Amino acid sequence: MTYEAPLKDFLFNNAHIASNGADPETAAAVLAEFGRFCAEEIAPLNMAGDRAGSACEGGQVRTAPGFREAYGKFVEMGWPSLCHPEVYGGQGLPPVIGAAAGEILNAANMSFALCPLLTDGAMEALSRFGDEAIRAHLPHLVSGRWTGTMNLTEPQAGSDLSLLRTRAERQEDGSYRITGTKIFITYGEHDLAENILHLVLARTPDAPAGVKGISLFLVPKVLADGRRNRVTCQSVEHKLGVRASPTCVMEYDSAEGILIGAENAGLDQMFAMMNAARFAVGVQGIAIAERAYQQALDYAKGRLQGRPVDGSAKGPVAIINHPDIRRLLGQMRARTEACRSLAAFAAGVEDPVLADYLVPLVKGFCTEMAVLTASDGVQVHGGMGFIEETGAAQHYRDARILPIYEGTTAIQANDLVGRKTLRDRGAMAEKLVAMIAATEAALHGQALADLAPRLAAARADFEVATDTLLKADPLAAHAGAVPYLMLAGNLVAGWQMARAALAAEVAMADDPAFMTAKIASARFYISHILPETALQRTRITEGATSLLDLAF
Repeated sequence: MTYEAPLKDFLFNNAHIASNGADPETAAAVLAEFGRFCAEEIAPLNMAGDRAGSACEGGQVRTAPGFREAYGKFVEMGWPSLCHPEVYGGQGLPPVIGAAAGEILNAANMSFALCPLLTDGAMEALSRFGDEAIRAHLPHLVSGRWTGTMNLTEPQAGSDLSLLRTRAERQEDGSYRITGTKIFITYGEHDLAENILHLVLARTPDAPAGVKGISLFLVPKVLADGRRNRVTCQSVEHKLGVRASPTCVMEYDSAEGILIGAENAGLDQMFAMMNAARFAVGVQGIAIAERAYQQALDYAKGRLQGRPVDGSAKGPVAIINHPDIRRLLGQMRARTEACRSLAAFAAGVEDPVLADYLVPLVKGFCTEMAVLTASDGVQVHGGMGFIEETGAAQHYRDARILPIYEGTTAIQANDLVGRKTLRDRGAMAEKLVAMIAATEAALHGQALADLAPRLAAARADFEVATDTLLKADPLAAHAGAVPYLMLAGNLVAGWQMARAALAAEVAMADDPAFMTAKIASARFYISHILPETALQRTRITEGATSLLDLAF
């Protein structure tokens, strides 16, 4: 099954959803060419890479067949530099184009795309917290000739980083020696690039206990004098999905490292890395949903099975004619478009507080929707979806990691509730409500007026849920955290679909077929998916006691 980038939807979001989109002609040219490159060079490696995986031999990792050659072309054509600052050799395109390009690459081959994704996260930390000497590494990363990693997790320290044990010993020359084991390190070792810059969380000997004693270090695979640093890959994990991406166990044996910023400031620096990575993982969810949808749609159009229930044909018809297949495909399309609009809106936000508020929605909601959408893709295929050769199962397997890594859905939800709602007493939630109410007002008196009461009902669910959390004790508030994230994500995604419908109505003459389809997707989402906010509201307002009373 081939992949075709949804260029019209990207360009629609660039023009109508994001507040700081790119020049339309530039956006169209860049995304069309990148879509062609990924469809021809990267997507064909997806299924074969899933089967072959990567391998570690003597501390060296061999990536899946074709990856090294494809990555060389990726770098040669300048694709890694699209949205990075021009001062470091980037092209300086706005974040909404970065989100679209990230979706294209991940839809083509998520295992391949994880390498530049983690490099982008490393660059975020180095550019914000590194001194001039550290920032001198950025052009190598922007070009893609070097790559970056994030080394947080240890066997005993997963989501709870207060438990990490990796040590950093100060040296007389101002450098540090890093010793410890890190696990689940994506592209911790590989054969794609000339060098790998590891960003490693560790503790100095006199560091305070807990997360306040964490520092961040830059540990190159290859040192400035050409020597190989004392960091090795012990093994690669055997995984459910993204099998072609090497997930490494890394051993640091008195490796040479450089402190980034100040000692014990690693937690704040980590969040700079994590916010960029979390947004990117949300985009991965949209990507895998789009790929699963395209494959399911193609299968449904070609699979002849059963007769129509209305008797309109005597022989077997394509299964796309059956109502429940249409329901599944409608869910897949509407969820994917809504999440794409949510990500485009978030990428274009200029208010840093609102942008920060939206990160857990993009990461948490879009990845949970990806799992549901990939599952629907398997269901459309029926029994053939359970057979690996069709490829539908791979999308489902690949999607399953998305609500887990870079912070589970529960961690995103706790962030949304604790740091972004309770801390400001619901101030940002209130601003969001006002913006949504303005869209409701715009819907009235138009052909789309019937969408307004449904959007208003979802907004009211959000207001009730927010008020409940603000009054709840900490245990009860966090018992409702994931339902609250899903409610908020659904509401903001539905709001973007309403905005999209309004824009499509105005722009109807530009492309009647596309604009009509966009309005149809918005109607489906607001009729079929947005009403789930009522269920989440009930879980928040009435479900905490029954949850906390459970005995296990």
